[in-house]
Amino acid sequence: MLQAIGLTSTRRRDLPPAVDDLTFEARSGRVTALLGAPGSGKTTALRLMLELESGRGVTYFRGNHLHRLAHPAREVGVLLGDVPGHPARTARGQLRMLCAAAGVPASRADDVLEVVGLAGLGDQRLGTLSLGMDRRLGLASALLGDPQTLILDEPFQGLSPREYSWLYGLLRAHASYGGTVLCTTGDPREAARVADRVVTLDAGRLVADQDAAVFSRTRLRPRVVVRTPHAARLAAVVTREARAAKRSVEAVAEGGSLLSVYGSDCAEIGETAFRHGVLVHRLTEEVGDAAPTQTPTPTADPAPAPAREAAAPEAAAPVPAAAPAAATKLPDPPATERTAPLPPPSPPRPVRSPLRPLRYELRRLLGVRTAALIASAALVASLVLCVPLARASTTPLPELLAAWPGFLPLPPAAFGAGLIGALSFGEEFRYPALAAARGTVPRRLGLLLAKLAVTAAVAVFLALLVVLADAAALHLVYGSDLTPVLKNWPASAISWAGLAVGCAWAGLLAAGVFRVTAAGVAAVLAVPVLITPLVQKALVAPSVRSVAGFPGRLRELVWVQLPQSPEQADRWLMTVVRLVAQPVGVALTLSLSALICAYLFTGLRRRARW
Repeated sequence: MLQAIGLTSTRRRDLPPAVDDLTFEARSGRVTALLGAPGSGKTTALRLMLELESGRGVTYFRGNHLHRLAHPAREVGVLLGDVPGHPARTARGQLRMLCAAAGVPASRADDVLEVVGLAGLGDQRLGTLSLGMDRRLGLASALLGDPQTLILDEPFQGLSPREYSWLYGLLRAHASYGGTVLCTTGDPREAARVADRVVTLDAGRLVADQDAAVFSRTRLRPRVVVRTPHAARLAAVVTREARAAKRSVEAVAEGGSLLSVYGSDCAEIGETAFRHGVLVHRLTEEVGDAAPTQTPTPTADPAPAPAREAAAPEAAAPVPAAAPAAATKLPDPPATERTAPLPPPSPPRPVRSPLRPLRYELRRLLGVRTAALIASAALVASLVLCVPLARASTTPLPELLAAWPGFLPLPPAAFGAGLIGALSFGEEFRYPALAAARGTVPRRLGLLLAKLAVTAAVAVFLALLVVLADAAALHLVYGSDLTPVLKNWPASAISWAGLAVGCAWAGLLAAGVFRVTAAGVAAVLAVPVLITPLVQKALVAPSVRSVAGFPGRLRELVWVQLPQSPEQADRWLMTVVRLVAQPVGVALTLSLSALICAYLFTGLRRRARW
C-alpha cells in the first residue's frame, strides 16, 4: 500500500505551489489513476513521493519511508518518461547495467525482457526502438527488482491500440498478484477504463477520490457532438424544445462550430435540426468529460440538478457540468486542520549510489563502443606520429615511444585517456540511467572510487599498448637501433603511466563537478596549456636549499621497516619525488587536488549549491 500524506511542493516566487496538501492512498491489489489536466501537478506529486523534489509531506510504502529502505528497487519500480539510455547501448546491456545498480543478478535482465515481450530484441540498440518498445523497456527497468509498487507517469500516452492493450494487461496482472499500481493520466475515459480508483487533481489540490464506477457515473456523461455552422441557433432550438417538453437537456458550445448536447441522442438532435433547417456537418454520440473545473452554462431547466447531486454517494465527488459553479468548491477544512502547523520542508534526498559500483561502471564502459573507438584513434595517431619523429635523432627515446612531438600539448594516448575519463561522468549526466527523474547521478564515494579505478586501469592499458605498438613500428621501419632498452625504464614507465592516469582522472573529476563532458576535456587540456607554464615560471628561481638526505629522514619517521634494502628504497622514493617535482607532475598534482576538493564540496554534501 502507498500512502501520501500532506504533499506540498515548495513555492516558487509568487506562484502557488504546484501540489498543495495532497493526501490519498493507493491500495494493494488495485490500479489507482492520478487524473488531472496538464499542469495540475500530477508529475510533481510523483516526484514528491519519490523524494526527488523538495517540499512538505510524507509518503509511506507499506509503512516505510523510501529513504529508509535498504533496497528501494525491490519495493518501488518507477517509470517517469522515456528510457534515458545511451542510444548505442543494447536493451540487454542497459538492463544488465541497471541490475548492477539495483544489486540483482544479471540474469534478471533476460527474465524481465521475456516478461515485457522483448526477449527477441535484447540486442536491439536503444536508438532504434519505437515508442512502444521504449515503453516496454522502461517497464522492464522498473520491474528489475521485482517491486511491490509501480509508479508510472503517463504510461499509456502515444501508444498504439495493441501496445495499449498489452500494457493494460501487464498492470492488471501486477495488481492481481497483490502489487500496487499508481499511474497518471490526463484522459478521464482512460482513467475509468484502466483504474479501480481515480484520484482527481486540479491546480495541485485534491478534487475527488472515487471508485472507478462512481467516477464514471458522476464525471463521464454521454453526449451528442454536433458540428454545424449554426451552433448558437441549434443550441437555442434544442433548449426551447427541451423546456417545452420539461426534459433535462443542456447544450454547451465548445467553441467555433462545435456543440455538445447532454441528455439527448443523435436521432432527436437530427430531427430537430431537420425541422428547423439547420445544416449539420457531423453528428456523433460519445462519452464527454464533465470536468469539475468546467462550468458550462445550463440551457435546460436546472431543477433536476439536485437530483443528480444526490446520485453521487461521495462528498468529494465532482458534480456534473450542469450544476452551478459554486457546487464544485470543496468544503472548508475544520478549524483544527487550518490551524495545525505544517511540518518543515524536506530537501530532496541524495540519489543512491549503485549497490555494486565497480560492476556497474565496467558494464557502463563496455556496453558501448565509445572507449574502444577512442583507444583505437589514440593508437593510430601514435603510430602516425612516432615514425616521422624517429627520423630526427634529437628526439629522446621516451618521447619517441610516447609519440609526443613538441607542438602537441599532450601525447595522443594521454589525451585519449582524459577523454575516456571525461565521458565516464559526462555520459552519466547526458543519459542519467541512475536517476532518470532529475537528470543527475549519485556522486557518492563508492561510485567515485569505482570510476577512478576503472579509468586508471583503462589509462594504464592504453599507455602500455601505445608503447608496445610504437616500439614494434620503430623496429619494423628502422630496425633495432632505435629501440634499445631504457636504462632507467622503471622511472620512465611510472612517469608515462602517471601522466595517462592523471589526465584520465582530471577529465573524470572535472566532468563530475561541472556535469558536462566538455568541462572534463577542458580540464585535461588546461594542465599542459595553462597550469604547466605557470609551474615552470614558479620553478625558475634557483633553490637555496637542497633535499639531499630526504629519504633517510623520511625513513626515520616510519616505524615498520621495509623489506627492501635502504639504498633500494631510497632510490625508488627519489624516483617518485623527481617525477612529482617535474612541471607536468606538479601541474597534474595541483589540478587533481583542486578537482577532488571541488568534487567533495559539491558531491558529498546533502544539497549542492547549483
